[in-house]
Amino acid sequence: MKKVTLVLSDGTQFRGESFGYENPVAGEVVFNTAMTGYPESLTDPAFKGQIITFTYPLVGNYGVPPIKNDENSLSTFMQSDHIHASAIVVCDYSNEYSHWNAVESLADWLKREKVPAITGIDTRHLTKHLRENGVMMGKIIFDDQPDNIPSDTEYAGVNYVEQVSCKEVIKYNQGAEKKVVVVDCGVTTNIIRQLLKYNVEVIRVPWNYDFNTLEYNGLLISSGPGDPTVCTETIANIKKAMENPNKPILGACMGNLLVALASGASVYKLKYGHRGSNQPVRIGNTNKCLITSQNHGYAIDNNTIGKDWEAWFSNLNDGSNEGMKHKTNPWYTTQFLPTDCTIPTDTDFLFQDFINKL
Repeated sequence: MKKVTLVLSDGTQFRGESFGYENPVAGEVVFNTAMTGYPESLTDPAFKGQIITFTYPLVGNYGVPPIKNDENSLSTFMQSDHIHASAIVVCDYSNEYSHWNAVESLADWLKREKVPAITGIDTRHLTKHLRENGVMMGKIIFDDQPDNIPSDTEYAGVNYVEQVSCKEVIKYNQGAEKKVVVVDCGVTTNIIRQLLKYNVEVIRVPWNYDFNTLEYNGLLISSGPGDPTVCTETIANIKKAMENPNKPILGACMGNLLVALASGASVYKLKYGHRGSNQPVRIGNTNKCLITSQNHGYAIDNNTIGKDWEAWFSNLNDGSNEGMKHKTNPWYTTQFLPTDCTIPTDTDFLFQDFINKL
């Protein structure tokens, strides 16, 4: 294995060894607290432009499932059809893997998709550093390529949603009685798959597509990467949709932030974000808690929520907003995934409620 160094923007360095694609790369360094699910995390479009640090120490021990699609041309075991993360950082990579569904090692998959990876890093130290100082940009530099240093990049202000969104309208289960428009800001395959379980027609549109020209029964704004404030066209289209007070709207993850901006609220960047399939969320002022899957670096400012809206969920780790709902109209949002293939079914009721309102 080649020697490599992760260099953070504040000058902090972490030495390790390469087990992925051997090419320098830059990105926003973040950490993910999930104990399993690295194939799903790597293929989640919401990780576009980021270097993922997995806090669970052992990674790669169950290999990688086959890359194949179902009858709807949706990836069967992944959240999209390819890796979106810029690179990964782990403490201990397992060269040996064992799982009934594995067909290749994590290292082979990363090399095939040209994604760098580091092992041998003290990820506990790195995670504590990011918690104390906030997520920051970083570069992976190879010792044998001292002059090959990736250019300085910034995460904020880049329209990553445009990069991961579909480029044309895609329809699933055409002819069904109810129609749901999904604004693809980086939608995961599992969101579409869960909607199809309710026998609705799903109309998947690009992030900046004016869906108000379509006939539909409900609107879902999906998850996605990056800074929500750059998606001005999406926000404008949501504002237009809100002129109809009776049509259900569900905003998930990035969609939560975009609906908030369309309603007049403000958002802000969290110090280190919420990433993982074990994020605790409280429902309103109740004593009920949900275990949720999250991947975001921004949150709604509770102080800016309009009088017609109310905060609905809050994060039990830092108290930040995790969703809001309209007091009279069928509009509501969640900062976590309403459904995900890597977590318990705590949040499945959100899709059921959405479908019931169509």
